[in-house]
Amino acid sequence: MHQGGSAGRLRRIDARRKMVRLRTLCAASFTVVGLAIAGPPLVARDAPAAAARVSTPTHEEPLTQYRAYRRMHAHSDRFNQEAWMEAWTELEAGKFRYDVVSERGSDYIRGKVLKAMLKREQELVAAGECAKAGLTADNYVFSNTVIDGPDEKYVSIRPKRKDVLLLDGRMVLSRDGGELLRVEGRLSKNPSFWTSLVNVIRHYARLDGVRVPIATESTAKVKFAGVSQLDVQYEYESINGRPVSLAARRISSAGRGQH
Repeated sequence: MHQGGSAGRLRRIDARRKMVRLRTLCAASFTVVGLAIAGPPLVARDAPAAAARVSTPTHEEPLTQYRAYRRMHAHSDRFNQEAWMEAWTELEAGKFRYDVVSERGSDYIRGKVLKAMLKREQELVAAGECAKAGLTADNYVFSNTVIDGPDEKYVSIRPKRKDVLLLDGRMVLSRDGGELLRVEGRLSKNPSFWTSLVNVIRHYARLDGVRVPIATESTAKVKFAGVSQLDVQYEYESINGRPVSLAARRISSAGRGQH
């Protein structure tokens, strides 16, 4: 009986250890995705015109300040764990601040993933690292070939270096080539040994003359942990020091509702 009891305890200890390792992998997979989409990435002011050569470059106001309500949702298929978090986020004078308004779901994912993602974004902004993720000629080679679709145009983009902040994929432009609608691709560098593929889709809209990201979808395939998903939506209250107009809010809402 004593030997049987000891064997049972050892099996339970081993099972707990395996669960801890799997939870760690789950958190790591979410963290990988979070790093890929942390914060609204910078956009080249003339990216569609310069890359596609289908429209005349015009002066475009860069995004320098915003206050936005951010909705985040993380989910792991393998472990059936998920969490939600909503927070006010603000970029001003080169500083990023956030205030969590509500949260629910897995305590582990909320603390180790969603809050950690906001903290990581704060660190990136403070260190001046955001420019490394920008859709600019410093970071990407833009194809001279434009592929015409029924309603959109596509331009391939190739990162100039292997970086977890850069995508290997394409820009999706409006039919006339003048507006950036989406950037789609996979991370040019896998953040860790455990990840085999990280796909990211960033959705954009022009709100009151300023192009901003309005949503991001991301999935990561992680060894032994399956597929993890992370979605983020942005609802802007102000952009570049100006209140967002009702018309712009409708555009943003319509854009988010399409995915």
